[in-house]
Amino acid sequence: MSPNPDHDPPLAPGLYLVATPIGNLEDITLRALRILGSADRIACEDTRQTQKLLNHFGISTPTVSYHLHNEGPRAEELLLQLKQGSRIAVVSDAGTPGIADPGHELVTAAIAAGITVYPIPGANAAISALISSGLSTEQFTFHGFLPAKEGQRRTALEQLPRDHATHIFYEAPHRILDTLADIESIFGSTQSVVIGRELTKLHEEFLRGTVSDLRTQLSVRASVRGEIVLLFSPSQNESAPPSRSIAAEVAALMQSESLSEKDALKRVARDRGIGKSEAYRELQREQNRKR
Repeated sequence: MSPNPDHDPPLAPGLYLVATPIGNLEDITLRALRILGSADRIACEDTRQTQKLLNHFGISTPTVSYHLHNEGPRAEELLLQLKQGSRIAVVSDAGTPGIADPGHELVTAAIAAGITVYPIPGANAAISALISSGLSTEQFTFHGFLPAKEGQRRTALEQLPRDHATHIFYEAPHRILDTLADIESIFGSTQSVVIGRELTKLHEEFLRGTVSDLRTQLSVRASVRGEIVLLFSPSQNESAPPSRSIAAEVAALMQSESLSEKDALKRVARDRGIGKSEAYRELQREQNRKR
């Protein structure tokens, strides 16, 4: 587990956030192996999944579950042990704890209690996809998973700033086609998109191209499987946004042409080249901001 295990210093008390491989077991670090082997306890998102990793490297440290459904009470239990001087490692099923996985609640509690938190770097799907994407790495934002519901997902996409930043998302394979359809509807068919699928695994794949092309490529497959990272930088070559708000345009049409709000909203949506549902959501946001 370590080049010189007999010369390793004793592990200091504290909370250790240990990144684990996202697919290829060779991506585990020597430091991660030393921490996992020396800790008093390992808090795992899924003890069965982590046990496979521990068995592979001959590590016998006791494990305890620490996942989304028991994060609150288990964090209290682990915090008590940390206050007593324990050395606790936290791992997720794969990747870096706290990044779209449990860990944040325990970290904030440990910091508030004056307990040292040690990051143990390693594999991360978002960063791995970014550096291989060909998109800008100067500025980027990680958003985690997009909302599963269409309306909420579209709203999240519509609110993305159209700057030079690269936006990174995780997405479920059964939703990727719907998400690509939303991106095409909002940003246009020529919007450049990168998809990283099954990173570091046997069937690792990168798809790069316009959102329309990627939709076509994936739609002809019998199924889309594996963990997906979706990246893009919203197009900036569109015309400047209208100077008036949707609410103002709707009100003007209702007054000048005696249209109902519904018909006026349809007209505004058509003139702006956006969907009626998108126009309605923006109208609601504008009205809510005024309240």
